[in-house]
Amino acid sequence: MRLPPALAESWDWQLEAACRGTDPGAFFYLDNERGEARGTRVRAAKLICRSCPVRSECLEHALDSHEHHGVWGGLTEEERRVLRSSG
Repeated sequence: MRLPPALAESWDWQLEAACRGTDPGAFFYLDNERGEARGTRVRAAKLICRSCPVRSECLEHALDSHEHHGVWGGLTEEERRVLRSSG
């Protein structure tokens, strides 16, 4: 069995991401993170996403791949779940 070749073009949008080089921990919470600590992290992540030139591509990727964790395209996992259920 042979795997298809990688389609680098479909991932090129990541090269332009505002979060490139940022600690991934800014976008993903620890299991025990709650309350204000989590809210602060989410707000900081969304602030980065707000100015991102590839925000829509990021969100599309998260929705297409059913990403269940973290902030992607400016939306939390809960916000993406609501978006998927309404569409």
